[in-house]
Amino acid sequence: MGVENSLEVQNQLRAFFNKKDTNDLFNAFGKGYIHVDELKKFKTQKEAKENKQAKQALTEDAFKDAKTFEKALKKISNSDILLIGDDKDKIDYTLSPCCNPIAGDDVFGFLTINEGIKIHRTGCNNARELLSRYGNRVIKARWASEAAKDFLAVIRITGIDRVGMIQDISGVISTRLHVNMRAISVETNQGLFEGVIKLEVNDTSHLEDLMQKLGEIEGIFSVIRFEN
Repeated sequence: MGVENSLEVQNQLRAFFNKKDTNDLFNAFGKGYIHVDELKKFKTQKEAKENKQAKQALTEDAFKDAKTFEKALKKISNSDILLIGDDKDKIDYTLSPCCNPIAGDDVFGFLTINEGIKIHRTGCNNARELLSRYGNRVIKARWASEAAKDFLAVIRITGIDRVGMIQDISGVISTRLHVNMRAISVETNQGLFEGVIKLEVNDTSHLEDLMQKLGEIEGIFSVIRFEN
């Protein structure tokens, strides 16, 4: 039905169907106690809640500082494109935490009222809403060639829950590639594991190289870039 089978969704399903844990949930699926129509109800309610939250976050009533908005609008009115890295001293912007853009990503700027300009990936879950409904606040943006810093990236990794797996993952990240790992969280279930890792990378090439090396570890099923 187009719903990602993540740990977050599994926990939402468990709560929705009032099951004590995921094993109890999967058992109910397997024995047919939960009908497909009930899953469709879950999806409908989930999407309705997410849409409501998105609209509330983007509504005009949520913006409090109109003067800040007007001031920022004047700063960019004569600029065709925002160079991320070059114009930091001229125009305030921040990298949006919802999609954690890094150098090399296709991005755009979105002018808020009370938080300045937010930089989003074009593939961000919020991008379609922002681009279609608030086109007058969208700013073309690209990375400056000399932009060099560490960016926060989040990846999700799944595989077999074997002895030494976490050490192997940490070894590739910290020892082989010398990447600074900010946080890691791991959940296991029936011999499998799913981990979410926050780390600092230079750009998309750096991230892709890291993900490729992690995918070569024995027992790893998938390594994907993950949005918060």
